[in-house]
Amino acid sequence: MLLVVDVGNTQTHFGAVREGVIVEQWRLTTDRSSSPDELAATLRAMLELRGLGFADLDASALSSTVPKLAPAWAQATRRYLGHELLIVGPGVRTGMPIRLESPRELGPDRLVNAVAAWTRLQEACIVVDFGTAITYDVVSAQGEYLGGIIAPGIEISLEALAQRAARLWDVEIAEPRALIGKTTVDAVRSGIIYGFACQVDGIVGRLRDELGVDAPAIATGGLAYHLVPAFTATIEVVDDLLTLEGLRLIWELNR
Repeated sequence: MLLVVDVGNTQTHFGAVREGVIVEQWRLTTDRSSSPDELAATLRAMLELRGLGFADLDASALSSTVPKLAPAWAQATRRYLGHELLIVGPGVRTGMPIRLESPRELGPDRLVNAVAAWTRLQEACIVVDFGTAITYDVVSAQGEYLGGIIAPGIEISLEALAQRAARLWDVEIAEPRALIGKTTVDAVRSGIIYGFACQVDGIVGRLRDELGVDAPAIATGGLAYHLVPAFTATIEVVDDLLTLEGLRLIWELNR
């Protein structure tokens, strides 16, 4: 059984793959101070809750936007699972040319998403990942990673608003009752939901214009369901497993 792990700045998303299918998945808060022992203990507990065997994990693949946690996961898999962890980065085959001025700057999660989207669609496409940041990644019709856009995420924007505005406070992300808010909470929710939905539609539309093709867009990430498809006109598909599927594909390519 294959373990696939995507370590994000806010959440860690991991799953178990059996015979090419993701059979279980979990999301946990990313703790940058986690030791290899703590990671292994958490992983074992999550697997046992779903009736899966810890010892059945015979391979692992990881993408991480938190550099210090990649060695911790590598030590955990080496010590407790007895195999070497495949870490997406320089030297790992992805099958996708990277058309950036400095390819090493590309976040591994963004590359993994692009690989998964291209494998699925086989045409020019756009991936919008709703995480700590909202990232837009563009793949050409030839399967090349062209580049992308990084914008502040929903939770970051809410936190900044509460910290910098004296008369505002933390507001839970939820669907607005109406576009025109009748309370402060409703007004903030409308600003966040409709504001980010308009951003997404505007950027995706401009990317399609620049590509010269009506490229399909896929949304992923823990916050995608707050906007897609209810509030966006340019994205209809949400794939919560896109990053994990990309890790599976890259592991298959490198094994």
